[in-house]
Amino acid sequence: MTERALLHFDEARYRLHAWVVMPNHVHVLITPFEGFTLSTILHSWKSYTAKEANRLLHRNGQFWQEEYFDRYIRTEEHYRRAVEYIESNPVMAGLCKKKEDWPFGSAAYQ
Repeated sequence: MTERALLHFDEARYRLHAWVVMPNHVHVLITPFEGFTLSTILHSWKSYTAKEANRLLHRNGQFWQEEYFDRYIRTEEHYRRAVEYIESNPVMAGLCKKKEDWPFGSAAYQ
């Protein structure tokens, strides 16, 4: 459900470069399109997925932490390292042996 939410506005509000949905957090690398800020994109993702997750889990209340961490990608090397970090996150967490094996991330689509 979270992955579908990330993919929903890809190429409409932003360009989704890399992502991984982990058991307790999400990593995403995007380029927002003109007219869409990172904060409005994140609000949209978090609002929709929190409501859906709470509905699916038969619970209510806050689902996501309020804060998020962001950074500008300044060089091609920084971009490459960010993609590798994001896509390798499930391997580093011991959830799979190869990044391509994790079904909830961009590495599985390559």
